[in-house]
Amino acid sequence: MVNAAYAIAGLPLLGFVINLIWGRRLGEPVAGWVGTIAAAGSFVATVVVWVTMLGRAAPDRVADLTAFSWFPVAGLHANVGLLVDPLSMTMALFVTGISTVIHLYSIGYMHKDPGFDRFFIYLNLFLFSMVVLVLGDNFLFSFLGWEGVGFCSYGLVGFWFQRDVAAVAAKKAFVTNRVGDVGFMLAIFLMFAHFGSVNYSTVLGTLVHGHATGLLAGGRGAIAGTTATAITLLLFLGAVGKSAQIPLYIWLPDAMEGPTPISALIHAATMVTAGVYLMARVAPMLHYAHATSWVVACVGAGSAFLAATIACAQDDLKKALAYSTISQLGYMFLAIGAGDYVDGLFHMLTHAFFKALLFLAAGAVIHAMANQQDMKRMGALRKYLPITFWTFMCGWLAISGIPPLAGFWSKDAILASAWGMNKVLWAIALLTAGLTAYYMSRQFALVFMGQARWQENRPAARTDHDSHEAHAAHEGTGPGLPAATHAEAEPKDAPWTMSAPLVILAVGAVFGGLINLPIGHIDFLARFLSPLFPAGSSVVVSTGTKWVLFVITFAVAGTGLLLGLTTWQTASHPKLEPAFLRRAWFFDDAVAAFVSGPLRVAAAALAFVVDGKLVDGTVNGLATVLGRSGGLLRKVQNGYLRSYALGIGVGLVVLLAYLTFRTGA
Repeated sequence: MVNAAYAIAGLPLLGFVINLIWGRRLGEPVAGWVGTIAAAGSFVATVVVWVTMLGRAAPDRVADLTAFSWFPVAGLHANVGLLVDPLSMTMALFVTGISTVIHLYSIGYMHKDPGFDRFFIYLNLFLFSMVVLVLGDNFLFSFLGWEGVGFCSYGLVGFWFQRDVAAVAAKKAFVTNRVGDVGFMLAIFLMFAHFGSVNYSTVLGTLVHGHATGLLAGGRGAIAGTTATAITLLLFLGAVGKSAQIPLYIWLPDAMEGPTPISALIHAATMVTAGVYLMARVAPMLHYAHATSWVVACVGAGSAFLAATIACAQDDLKKALAYSTISQLGYMFLAIGAGDYVDGLFHMLTHAFFKALLFLAAGAVIHAMANQQDMKRMGALRKYLPITFWTFMCGWLAISGIPPLAGFWSKDAILASAWGMNKVLWAIALLTAGLTAYYMSRQFALVFMGQARWQENRPAARTDHDSHEAHAAHEGTGPGLPAATHAEAEPKDAPWTMSAPLVILAVGAVFGGLINLPIGHIDFLARFLSPLFPAGSSVVVSTGTKWVLFVITFAVAGTGLLLGLTTWQTASHPKLEPAFLRRAWFFDDAVAAFVSGPLRVAAAALAFVVDGKLVDGTVNGLATVLGRSGGLLRKVQNGYLRSYALGIGVGLVVLLAYLTFRTGA
């Protein structure tokens, strides 16, 4: 198991190194297959570790594997080590599995792109960083992976950096995430100050049958409620940035400027869930920080509702899915705040299936439509893209919460937990469920149903693949687009490297709920993860109440679904798309105005004071003092013997006076 655990991280790193050195020479598609095989090998190694873990009793399913000491400085001892436990392996399974499927999809999607090898370099480095994040055995090592995925996100959002809009989106994502990362770093500093360690085992203590032992249980070094609140709030700030919650969500919609596989892998299925993982990892500490739990739940519910309303009026196929991702992440944080850690992670897993599926299916549509992303210029594609149509339908029904698909089980479990915590939060989550079904049905109807609107509008100005005009002119089609997708040709399904991942993910979207059915003893995920979380952390809702809530939720979701399908058979309903929703409640505009206005003026003034007055003033002032003192001393060194003799005499008198004073005293 030890060797397999190291292989989980080692194989993506090996794929990164191979493509970094020889990727351009290997070319297409070999560089892509190298990256895909590395990801697949990592997934196989994860399965090996997981199966080995299942063969052990619950108390023996935790192993801390230390490779070497990383920071043995004074009181700080941080290792490069892997923590193998049910939570880290659950994360590793879905990260490596989803990554493998998307690596395969990318071979077809990035066909003919001149940056083909660079794309897979970033993908393997991202997978390595994500594995480090979820398997690291201390906060500092996990933070290294945290920053690694942020760097890869920056590189891949701006992958087609020749387009100004992509370069700007990459910088926006990078800067916004740095705001959240400050919180993570401050939390690490506070942990070290309080515990003298940044290791998970020391900071979080251990859990035996759901009850804390060690530092969290009391005694010397035990954590106080205020300390737990401070640390968890700072960690949540990091989670808000990485997982795109209010108010730091503004980077995620713009991140859709990256290639669609990146939107699916990083900005829907894996990296953006890192914040959810972080808050679940610190559940033993969050159990002592009730104020933080309320903040997490309220921010999650608010983000879910806000993003759902915005998604109702978006025309860009990928941006609508981006706002949907923000909304679904809000559900996960609502569950974490309610103390229902298992169902929060359950929804994270089911969401990975159906949201990755929806993004990849959207990529197949864009591929077939010669880079068109405006849903109102599509329609009737069910006849031409049968594989994409049926797989997209699976994702649409799953995210809409239609039973028995995967999204239904995880979403309804979260709604039940919200009911147990606070009825207002439950009402917000319920309304969000109806909006989700509505805007996803709107998207499904605009793309696949109704009349074909693409014959007249096929050559689009806005492109996903049009990375740079020079390459498009050279190839005649643009990166990734074979000649069959010219404007004059009918759209058709993507090649098998893109279609096969759609089918695999569709199976997960349909049957993914089986991993945690709340029936009898088939709640596998709950029984696997529960020993890691504090007992009694969430309010238990009776079975009868759950059935009533299920009926209400199904009625609301079904209403939203029917409204979306019947309303959007045609593409023109301006009254349903008010300007404030199309402009995302003007929040992004307000932030941009503030950053480019008062904040820019304040930053310039501060820079003038700090740089011009403080830094330059200190340096120039010191130089002036030294220059003038040197000038004065230079007058003493005049070369006259009588002056030197006088100086010696004066010095001798002063010395004798001092000695006389000391003797007399």
